Amino acid sequence: MSTPTGFDELIHPSTRLSVVALLSATEWADFAFIRDSLSLSDSALSKQLHTLEEAGYLEIRKEGGGRKRRTRVRLTARGRTAFEGHVAALRAIVEGAGPAAARQTAPEQQHAEASR
Repeated sequence: MSTPTGFDELIHPSTRLSVVALLSATEWADFAFIRDSLSLSDSALSKQLHTLEEAGYLEIRKEGGGRKRRTRVRLTARGRTAFEGHVAALRAIVEGAGPAAARQTAPEQQHAEASR
């Protein structure tokens, strides 16, 4: 089986997929909210956000200063499109492995077994 169109290797690792899925449901999210929602350390989240930002999937804004400094994150249009394409690709993979796919391949398997 070939990889479906839209499958995104950058988004696919579970931590990045979780970040992008969380951000897809909102306009902006605070760093602390993302960190706490996904039970990540500051450094682990920072690394994933940086990777996604470099790809153009996220916009990161730092607001305020000192103790009131706040980091906010959102998906860019490119990131939202990539996420939606990746979800569609995952659905295609899952649907291709479901009961309907098994029924379609059953006659082929029976024919192969009968040929032995």
